[in-house]
Amino acid sequence: MTGAGGGIALYSLGVLLFAVNDALGKWLVGTYGVGEILALRSLGAAAVLVPLLALRRPDLDIRDQWRLHALRLACMAGDSFGFYYATRSLPLADVMCFYLAAPLIITTLSALLLGERIGAFRWGAVLLGFCGVVIALRPTGAAVSPAALVALFGATMFAGAITTTRGLRRTDWLTLTAWQYLGTGLFGAVLAPAGWATPSAFDVLLMGLVGAVSMGCFVCITRALAMAPASLLAPFQYASMVWAAVLGLVIWGDVPGSSVVAGSAIIVASGLVVFARERMRGRPLADAVAPVP
Repeated sequence: MTGAGGGIALYSLGVLLFAVNDALGKWLVGTYGVGEILALRSLGAAAVLVPLLALRRPDLDIRDQWRLHALRLACMAGDSFGFYYATRSLPLADVMCFYLAAPLIITTLSALLLGERIGAFRWGAVLLGFCGVVIALRPTGAAVSPAALVALFGATMFAGAITTTRGLRRTDWLTLTAWQYLGTGLFGAVLAPAGWATPSAFDVLLMGLVGAVSMGCFVCITRALAMAPASLLAPFQYASMVWAAVLGLVIWGDVPGSSVVAGSAIIVASGLVVFARERMRGRPLADAVAPVP
């Protein structure tokens, strides 16, 4: 799997795993503290990560770009904290609405910080996708609450994490993932003593599953960003709305309304149109970006 098409496929799989991770996190955060979830999530991720490290033996030395790595880890920690904390007070749909605004931030950061060339057509596709999000989600009045500001902070940190990951695309994906979970796990361990609640064996397994699922998500995202520009992949983040509707129907019996169906159609179209247009123009999308300075 190579090129822009492979990057889009991996990114789409990562978005699906994100939706599963979000549903599990919303379920757990009502009982347990954010730090506790982050710490135990990292242990679950380690069950998958350690065998991969032993098998591939990547270079874990990040001293040559330690500032960018540190920025990425800070963004990852802020992203995770912002999402889990916000879902304690807000409906998952409202939090997702803020996070689905992240592609707008990613596109802007990609242009300003990474020097990616972004045409009016891609800007238009991202804005169209965001309009679909607004139509589908119809955020509640709680959207102006302090918890919503935390969600917006988390969305901004997520966008920063995606952008810095693109800047580190020459670093082995397993190295990025290992440092990510070590960093967020230590961050969670620092916060965990505040409001600790001893989890049941079943909930420990669920937290471990959150770790495994989220690790799979970030592996897909990291690999995708090494294959295609962040600004191209950004519109595909909107597909998480479709997966959220499916999971809501299967798990909680929530039947999507007409606005959700209409919004989802716009969201998916915004991503597919970009890829179809660039394919028709015959552009090598993964290489159509100026090198990172």
